[in-house]
Amino acid sequence: MWPAPALQVDAMPPRLLALLESEWAFLALFGVFVLEGAMLMYFMPSEFIVPGSLLLLGDGALVPVVGVAVLGATVGQFALFKLAKRGGREYLLQKSWFRIEESKLDRFDGWFQRWGPVVVPVSNALLFTRGMLTVPAGFAGMGDRRFVVLSAAGTLIFEVALAGLYLYAGTLL
Repeated sequence: MWPAPALQVDAMPPRLLALLESEWAFLALFGVFVLEGAMLMYFMPSEFIVPGSLLLLGDGALVPVVGVAVLGATVGQFALFKLAKRGGREYLLQKSWFRIEESKLDRFDGWFQRWGPVVVPVSNALLFTRGMLTVPAGFAGMGDRRFVVLSAAGTLIFEVALAGLYLYAGTLL
């Protein structure tokens, strides 16, 4: 196992270090995951958030980090789902913060229409498609409760896999 924390904290900005050592660390992490789930974290790949959090907070934070990741990402995806459900396709495509090209959105719409709701957890559990079926699920009018359960299930698989890879990599060093 890697030591906790495994980073050289002397090199961190004092404010960041203070946040990570405070009772607000998991609330800040929750906010990051809400943004990631809503597909607004374009500057940081989601695959780095759980391993990076464990690197900073230590292996003892495994269960809380995964829990916060699943809860935060599901909240963010649900917000995007509701926006897609209420606003519709044209509304989202007009928004500058919505960075999915229409051709990709067409492809994901096709996946949803072909495979149905099962693609929500599957897409959340895979690299590169994570969260991409949130918007088509909203367009299709999927039930809120069903979306939340399926989204959370796929996110749990993804985050546990990332945490497992992080722990496995630690045993190799």
